[in-house]
Amino acid sequence: MADKRDYYESLGLAKGASDDEIKKAFRRQAKKYHPDVNPGDTSAEARFKEINEAYEVLSDPDKKSRYDQFGHAGVDPNFSAGGAGYGGGFGGMDFDFGDLFGSIFGSGSSTSRNRNAPRKGDRVRAECIVTFEEAAFGCEKEVSVTRVERCADCTGTGCQEGTTAETCPQCHGAGSITSQQRTVFGVMQSTTDCHKCQGRGKIIHQPCGKCRGLGLVRRNKTITVNIPSGIDHGQTISMRGQGSVGVNGGEPGDLYITVSVLRHEQFEREGNSVLLSMPVSFAQAALGAELEVPTLDGKVKYSIPEGTQTGTVFRLRGKGIPNLRGSGRGDQYVTVNVTVPTGLTDEQKDLLQKFAATGGETITPGKKRKRK
Repeated sequence: MADKRDYYESLGLAKGASDDEIKKAFRRQAKKYHPDVNPGDTSAEARFKEINEAYEVLSDPDKKSRYDQFGHAGVDPNFSAGGAGYGGGFGGMDFDFGDLFGSIFGSGSSTSRNRNAPRKGDRVRAECIVTFEEAAFGCEKEVSVTRVERCADCTGTGCQEGTTAETCPQCHGAGSITSQQRTVFGVMQSTTDCHKCQGRGKIIHQPCGKCRGLGLVRRNKTITVNIPSGIDHGQTISMRGQGSVGVNGGEPGDLYITVSVLRHEQFEREGNSVLLSMPVSFAQAALGAELEVPTLDGKVKYSIPEGTQTGTVFRLRGKGIPNLRGSGRGDQYVTVNVTVPTGLTDEQKDLLQKFAATGGETITPGKKRKRK
């Protein structure tokens, strides 16, 4: 269950998407991966099943609520919010704590999995927004995540302070009952969950008031994340063991942080290259000039030759984005954009006419158009 893909991610949505967004995303994805559109494509068929499963849960308000709270475990078939209660319930409430606890990370049926076996915790996803410069040179960011942790009040036991759980007298702590039956084919043996303790092997008579006997709670946590230099928009950082806590001694899940890079006012990125459009005056382009060019490291001087044309590209070596894996940096590419002067004085116009005449040009001033 821990490795199962997030339902929102399957539909290309962010957590908390509206019903209308979920419906539109499902239709779009289902149309793309429908078996009739992709005959013989097993990967498309698998995606189609995954999309349908995600929509079945997210389109149902009750299932969606449980999924948002407990992840895949909340919609596991073994998840139960009613019944006999864990060891008989408490406070007048009938609540199946055994099933819920066993379902937090998807225990599956007792015939195929041991509920008391260690299980890895769910993976958790979060987003981190950084500036263009922070992505280029790296930084530290604090990210808020919601994950399942051990209850601090009962330290994960599920028992009220000063009390302990009773070993189930029916299964003697095994959590399962093995029975044999003689048939015409011989002796048949079957193993089922112990109904008295709901397969947990113990009974909690006085559950913890904070976690209601689960031993687990959902909690918001602020995590410090090291953003490596050179990371790009949409890339994901993996933090091992920072996801939800494991069950029965299982290792915790992992945290996956997707990085979103804000747009820059001047620069654009292409791989490890930085792109810049540099405005240059007509006089600078015609006569040549020394320019002050903005870079991620500050302004640098660069001389353009006389007669530089619009669209000319020059390169500044080592002024691009640092390599994400390895040393060195990309380059910066600067595209010259010659600007045409506006609002000329009569003297400036006369000088341009004389300049044109020296080149054999005769310029007849155009008619001024009326503004519509």
